[in-house]
Amino acid sequence: MTTTQQQTTYRPDVLGGDFEARTIPLRPDEDGEADATLVRRTLPNGSGRAVLYVHGFVDYFFQEHLAAAWLEAGFDFYALDLRKYGRSLHEHQRPNYIASLGAYDEELDAAARIIRDEEGHDVLVVMGHSTGGLITALWAHDRRGRGVVDALVLNSPWFDLNAGLFQRTIGTLAVHRLGTLKPNLVVGSLGSAYGRFLHRDTGGEWDYDLAWKPHEGFPVVAGWLRAVRAGHARLNRGLAIGCPVLVASSDASSDPSEEPGRISSTDVVLDVAQIARRTPKLGRLVTLVRITGGIHDLTLSPEPARSAFFAELARWQEAYVPAEPQVRSQAGTDRDRKDLR
Repeated sequence: MTTTQQQTTYRPDVLGGDFEARTIPLRPDEDGEADATLVRRTLPNGSGRAVLYVHGFVDYFFQEHLAAAWLEAGFDFYALDLRKYGRSLHEHQRPNYIASLGAYDEELDAAARIIRDEEGHDVLVVMGHSTGGLITALWAHDRRGRGVVDALVLNSPWFDLNAGLFQRTIGTLAVHRLGTLKPNLVVGSLGSAYGRFLHRDTGGEWDYDLAWKPHEGFPVVAGWLRAVRAGHARLNRGLAIGCPVLVASSDASSDPSEEPGRISSTDVVLDVAQIARRTPKLGRLVTLVRITGGIHDLTLSPEPARSAFFAELARWQEAYVPAEPQVRSQAGTDRDRKDLR
């Protein structure tokens, strides 16, 4: 099989079962050669509707039950491991590093083209978690009016820095300078409590590859944080996403070092009040749902919060996602969904 055939042909995925994966070649970036990975699981007879899932920081797609939920709702399921994450991480690369969030447009555009043009889906829902929620929100805004995204789901999106006023203002100015002059300088780290709570080996419910999603995360470096803070600033100025948007988060945040007993029922990564404040800045048709007892990744929440999230997601998609494939206009504008606007 040639390199081109390998890139355009699906292969069995690491998840096994009916999951398949294909490589999306990308232009070389600051770390050299790069690619992304598109994972799919489709209905036996296919569907005209599809969902594309995008993970967060120190993360990759492993949530098989999320795919099953979308399949049950009548969607073909796709997930994108961004460059330098999970299936797309290579030895010569800095894990999870990016100099500009806009660079991800390349793999997002390619994934949407594959799903729509190559594989014939007429309706596309994009779902982003945490950093993936910020990335997909900015991308959906930039692609508005082009008939690319029909609906957007943001699961605990990272809309602001979960820190005090000094770090969000003066500290951010310092990060912008350091990110330019010393992009590899380590400026922070993640705690291990959340990962240990999740993973089966440390008493959690979920099994995933700790090389791709380690408990202690990867170092937070200045260049990467500069890119994220620039994305936060763009969102804070206001977006105009043209499709329906669902934002979902826990109903409470906590610090696991101060309240370890609340790690199973709160968001210990982000400030959910910040999420709620920034949500109206996304566009004109936005729904905010707060899940009692939810954790940072709502799909991994202990019951009954997990089922509550999936129930809210089902109700929202039935109300706002087109039920039947719709023909794209010759002008390439958004679909005619006057009843949703």
